[in-house]
Amino acid sequence: MNSFLLVVLALAGYIVAYHTYGKWLGSKIFRLADTTPMPSHELHDGVDFVPARKHILFGHHFTTIAGLGPIVGPAIGIIWGWLPAFIWVFAGSIFMGAVHDFSTLVISARHQGKSLGELTGDLISPSARYAFQFMMQFLLFIVLSVFVMIEGVLFGMYPESVIPVWLQIPIAVWLGWKIRSGKNDLLYSLMAVFLLYLTIIAGAYLPVKIFPLAGSPVNTWCLILFVYVYFASTVPVQKLLQPRDYINAHQLIIAMGLMFLGLAIAHPPVSAPAVNPSAWAPGSDVPALMPILFITIACGAISGFHSLASSGTTVKQVDREKDTLFVGYGGMIWESFLAVLVLMAVAAGLGMGMEQEGILYTGREAFDHHYSSWASAEGLGAKLGAFITGAANLFHSLGIPVNVGQTVIAVFIVSFANTTLDSATRIQRLSLQEIFRNRQGKVIKPINNRYVATFLVVLAAALMTFADEAAQGAMKLWPLFGSLNQLLAALALGVVTVYLFRKKWNIWVAFVPMVLVLIFTLWAMFENLIRFIGANNLLLTVISCIILLLTAWLLYACLISVAGAGIKGAGSRRPGK
Repeated sequence: MNSFLLVVLALAGYIVAYHTYGKWLGSKIFRLADTTPMPSHELHDGVDFVPARKHILFGHHFTTIAGLGPIVGPAIGIIWGWLPAFIWVFAGSIFMGAVHDFSTLVISARHQGKSLGELTGDLISPSARYAFQFMMQFLLFIVLSVFVMIEGVLFGMYPESVIPVWLQIPIAVWLGWKIRSGKNDLLYSLMAVFLLYLTIIAGAYLPVKIFPLAGSPVNTWCLILFVYVYFASTVPVQKLLQPRDYINAHQLIIAMGLMFLGLAIAHPPVSAPAVNPSAWAPGSDVPALMPILFITIACGAISGFHSLASSGTTVKQVDREKDTLFVGYGGMIWESFLAVLVLMAVAAGLGMGMEQEGILYTGREAFDHHYSSWASAEGLGAKLGAFITGAANLFHSLGIPVNVGQTVIAVFIVSFANTTLDSATRIQRLSLQEIFRNRQGKVIKPINNRYVATFLVVLAAALMTFADEAAQGAMKLWPLFGSLNQLLAALALGVVTVYLFRKKWNIWVAFVPMVLVLIFTLWAMFENLIRFIGANNLLLTVISCIILLLTAWLLYACLISVAGAGIKGAGSRRPGK
């Protein structure tokens, strides 16, 4: 199978899906209208509620939702074969993930930019609001604690990325200043990207290693990152978050473009098996494809974190309601296309040559060596190594030196992880403030202060990250991340289903994806729970039980609401609500 042909077919399919199913959802189901007032204008505060141009917001939203998810997930999920991974990424994103991201963004925009937790209270019941918000806090806590540690590890693995990633911050501040001054955003953003790539070249030849704290440089990076993320998530979005994400969006387009061109020029055959027989062989340590594939490949197909981004930070920057289709639906299928490129970089690019311990592996041999067992793909280096090697091979076919190509990909990965950190911290702070609202709708003191609320969020995550030596404490919660992430996606679609039901609109576009995701995720969660109990892991067993109870609570509340319970705040004056 020709890898480039698969990529072209996928890209054509995404374009058709956006202009058919996506636009049908926007016009016929959600009935978008630019006359609907947006929270960014009505609640403008110059910090979180700030209107942004459509393409700038697309860059912010995309870099927020992408992170490591569409890279790590496909790089692991391909162990069952490229075909099941490709089908799930392609079809899942069009009919589930993009619907999920877009619909939660629209509904939040029509409810004063409230988060999904608050929307649950408005659309279902006040008590269900707390169940959803506590689940949001669980997920965001895991994201913040673990991603800080992962980024610290990445800086150690790829010291060439240190200079470009940190110099990206002053470049972004400069770009934000220029855009706010009324300068041409496209021209200056391209200049910013050019400056970034100069730093990438410098980083490739000037790797930076940092002093170890308590015996580990990872600890040092984690401490620095927690300090950074505190300030980055409290400054106004237009000063750092928007312009830096705009730079990252251009960086992503360039990286994806280079991979696309590499596949076009080298057009390597897909050396990975369509269905990997080793994964199904008796005695294999690879878990069954059903249901694990569906929680392993999350962000490339559907992810609950995306709804938190849509209703957390993105919605507060939407300028016009019709922008939500391009940002929400378009952002998800663009991320899915990134996941397809990652699949091809591993399935075909890795076969162009992988050297380990002085031995060069090529073709199917390279895939079999890297994916010889489930354990072989477990470590962070293994998860990212196949993609980085495959992508660097594709870049090399364009004449780019391997070390520079590896630095480009490393900076790309770390930059996206950094963006996820900033946005997750800001979203968690906003969610925490919503939990502590009184009956008058005001946040109680001192949580109403964004500096205090952010400090509490960062402090809690830091305590978990540093719970064990070498900053490994947060990894205790990692086995829950995939299932909790997908569970939130299913429950978010449940909120959308209730909204559509109350409007007497077509509920099937949200209800069918909700049921499918819920089945696979609960299946995986019960399998995990049995494993946690068998391993006498009290922490994960207790948290899993709490999450399952919260899920049952929310599903029951949804059924009661659909059966006829009143919806709080149903009489809004907003058009289309």
